[in-house]
Amino acid sequence: MDVYLPIANLSVNGLVIVGLGMITGMLSGIFGVGGGFLTTPLMIFYGIPPTVAAASAASQVTGASVSGVFAQSRRGGVDYQMGSVMVAGGIIGIGIGALLFNLLQRLGQIDTVISILYVVLLGSIGGLMARESIQTLRAERTGIPMPPRKRRHHPMVANLPMRWRFYRSGLYISPLAPLILGIFTGILTMLMGIGGGFILVPAMLYILGMSANVVVGTSLYQILFVTMATTMMHALTTHAIDIVLASLLLVGSVTGAQLGTQLAQRSSPVILRLVLAAIVLLVAGRMALGLGWRPDEIYTVAPL
Repeated sequence: MDVYLPIANLSVNGLVIVGLGMITGMLSGIFGVGGGFLTTPLMIFYGIPPTVAAASAASQVTGASVSGVFAQSRRGGVDYQMGSVMVAGGIIGIGIGALLFNLLQRLGQIDTVISILYVVLLGSIGGLMARESIQTLRAERTGIPMPPRKRRHHPMVANLPMRWRFYRSGLYISPLAPLILGIFTGILTMLMGIGGGFILVPAMLYILGMSANVVVGTSLYQILFVTMATTMMHALTTHAIDIVLASLLLVGSVTGAQLGTQLAQRSSPVILRLVLAAIVLLVAGRMALGLGWRPDEIYTVAPL
């Protein structure tokens, strides 16, 4: 089923794009991440220009996050105060990211920068996830439990001024910490089309020290509004959003989110994390190979 993408200016198999969206939805349902960190590179591998892939993935992640926010809200798993501070930071970050996106686009380096960012971030996050999962599996097999983590925020967070009480998260910290975190994820969302959940979730646990039962819901809440603002910014400035591509991805993500929720309830969380880490590392390796591998023919001419 060939479908023409007007902004990307090419024809694609619509079923393949729907399948990519399903992968995004499953990741959202299982891990509470937007999934754009895998959708964008997979679309690049398929031949879609990186700028269009990043912009369209951001709009699709918005739709994939809606159902997750409602589900988490019903069970009281969203810290709206903390999430709103991070949303404010995310909007600031989107403005900064838009300036960087346009600058790199004028310099002709935006595609290369997007690929390098993915290699660095996916490689580091995937490596940390794999190490933690393997350590947990070893502890389960040997019967020697891992030492429990102390849930406390990073010392740098403790030194920031103007402390607020975040009752749902059980924290008494400065709002500057989640604000800065939101700015960082906003920049990445604008440049890379990611929701930011694969960075937000570990950062909220190990840097802010948030309670684990509100981390996923608060992450999805921030992702929802930041990707929404990112979509509007791309539409107004870069004009790189392909609505046909985003719609096909959204169709797949709605189905994938339901499947992911069921899979998460039936599978071991440790195994799921290890599988996700392996996928992330494979994608990072493939993108690194694409940056350094010289094709046999640098230029090709295809018949119309």
